[in-house]
Order: sequence, then C-alpha cells, then structure tokens
Amino acid sequence: MPRLAIDTDYLTDQLKALLKIPSPTGYTDTVVRYVSHELERLGLTMELTRRGAITALRQGSRRASARAIVSHVDTLGAQVKNLKDNGRLELVPIGTWSARFAEGARTTIFSEAGTYRGTILPLKASGHTYNMEIDTAPVGWDHVELRVDALARSIPELHKLGIEIGDIVAIDPQPEFLDNGFIVSRHLDNKAGVAIMLAAIEALEREGAATPVDTHWLFTIAEEVGVGAASILTPDIASMVAVDNGTSAPGQNSSEFGVTVAMADQTGPFDYHLTKKLVRLCRDEDIRYQKDIFRYYRSDSASAIEAGHDVRTALITFGVDASHGWERIHVHALRSLAELITAYATSPVEIERDRNVHAGLKGFTRQPTVEAAQALDVEADPD
Repeated sequence: MPRLAIDTDYLTDQLKALLKIPSPTGYTDTVVRYVSHELERLGLTMELTRRGAITALRQGSRRASARAIVSHVDTLGAQVKNLKDNGRLELVPIGTWSARFAEGARTTIFSEAGTYRGTILPLKASGHTYNMEIDTAPVGWDHVELRVDALARSIPELHKLGIEIGDIVAIDPQPEFLDNGFIVSRHLDNKAGVAIMLAAIEALEREGAATPVDTHWLFTIAEEVGVGAASILTPDIASMVAVDNGTSAPGQNSSEFGVTVAMADQTGPFDYHLTKKLVRLCRDEDIRYQKDIFRYYRSDSASAIEAGHDVRTALITFGVDASHGWERIHVHALRSLAELITAYATSPVEIERDRNVHAGLKGFTRQPTVEAAQALDVEADPD
C-alpha cells in the first residue's frame, strides 16, 4: 500500500492541544491522559507502564517481528533549586537547554499548595538600575532567577505560599501557527512528533489499512533526561523508528521541509538496513527527504540500545530551527513524516530472520562489500 493521505488539520489541531498541556519531564501525567484518550478514540488498545509511558497496539497479520514507532511526550523545563532571601527562586534545568533561552520566559510553578505564575529574569534585569551592566552580565543558570507573581519578598513568604525546593517549573510554549505553514513555539520537540504519530494512526484507521505485523505505538515520558525507550520495548519488537526533531542549522543537512533521515547521532550509526528501507520508501513514494548526522544529539533509540535491547533502530526527523530554544518548523515536514510512517507501517517485512531473537546464519543480512570476502561464506549461506 502506498503512503496515505494525511489530515493536516487534524495534525495541527493535535499539536495545538498538546502544546497547551505543560509536560516537563517528571510532570507528564496530564499529557499522558490526553494522548491515551485520543488513542482510544482512534480505536487502539493501549496500556501504561507504572510511571506512565504509553504503549498502544495496532494489530497486524502476525505478532512476530513486530514494529514500533516512538516519540516522547515530555519537554524541557526547570526545577526549584533553592529559595532566595529576596523571595525569588534559583533554578536548575530539566533537560539540556541554555539559560539564554530561559531569560524572559513566562512560567508556571507547580507546588503542592497550588500553581503560581512567574517570569525567569537575569539577576540584573533593570536597565534603569544597572545601566550597561545588563548587557555584560554572564549567561547561565547561576545568573537567572524566577520572580513569582505573588507576595514573595522573602523565604518565609515563599514558605507561606507553599513553594518548596524541587517544585517543577513549566515554560510557556507561546505558539504561533502562521498562514504560510511555519510554526514557532517552544516544546515542538517533541509535541510535534506526538502529533505526527497520531496523524499517521488516524490515516491508517480511516483507510482501514492492513499491516503485515503488529505495530506498537510508543510514547515515552523521560527522553529529555536520557531515559527514553529504555524499558518500554517487548521481545517481539524487531525494529523501532523514532520520530523526533532534526537540527536545521549551519553545518547540518536537515531541513524544515520534507523528512530528514538521521544516519547517526552521538551514540553511533543507526541500523543500516532499516535506515536504507526508510530512504527507499521516501524515493518510491515521492516523499522529499534529506540525510543528516547529529553530533550532539540522542533520542529514544539511543536509550533503547544502551539499555540492551536487541532491536533495529532508525530516526526520522522534522527539521527544527533553533532546537531547544525558540523552535520553528513547517507543516510540510510534519505531513511528510506522517506519510512516511504510513508507508513504513504497511510495507512488507524484508528480513524474515528477525522474527527470531536468535537464529543461524541463513537469512542473515548482507551489506555491500568486496566480493572476495563474501565468497568465504557462500557455502555456509547458499541463499
């Protein structure tokens, strides 16, 4: 079955809804409930892990050699590190992002006593007071503080509000959906990936598409801190495709248009055969694509491999300008990824040997190499 038509209105509506739900790593229960209800509405059977990662099953012709598609619902954020004498809050980041992008951010503080609004400011925030010093102040989490929009002028007043060390701080996304298809917001990593997966599922269900094997749709809750898909895979899953952001920046080949296929990240190359198949599907289905390598990047795939899962992994991305900052994407890339996912989910299984956790040499894959070297195992592997 070729790629399926994607309902881009549904895709963008899902992205808008997801962006409205604060979900920094460690505070994901609400977004998990939202995604779970949407998966059930689409007709999938879903389960949650103890901590809330989602696994939804779309049955195929067989269970063995199952496929998985994965993205993460958690985002960057911050946490209260200390209460300051001036009634403001010292912060540490959740995930890896620069305090340069935190300055000026509007926030929500989640305390046991309730929620409070606030703004992250540099320590020297007033030009009328500090003059040119505001332009020479250093950048870093030690040089910003969170001003709470409540009567909070001292540590005792913070205690009275119920604000404590460890409270989670969510950063406002402030999204803009432009008529020309560009979308600007924080947390497009990876709310856009989640919306892409939901749009692909919607297309598969709408068309009643058959798949050769079971497809597991996975939504993890701690990718931004390196946990990702470490514990959510089952032994029947032979291959996993992660959906996340690619970095469109000088020195990178990613684009805000089409699919960017990652060939490697900081943990090493992705699976040769699975990546090759995804590229071939892009060519066959006339889906615009480009390849890239990410030097300072890891995804759900990396955490799965490092956890010891023997699974083929690949990463397909939507190009993001200013990733982990003021992010920008284009709906063209989102639609392209959803189309590729539908083409992959319905494509035939090519490595039948993968249905077994362990097997002999027969049916094992080949890579282009010197013919003389191949000849050494011709008799042992006559297929």
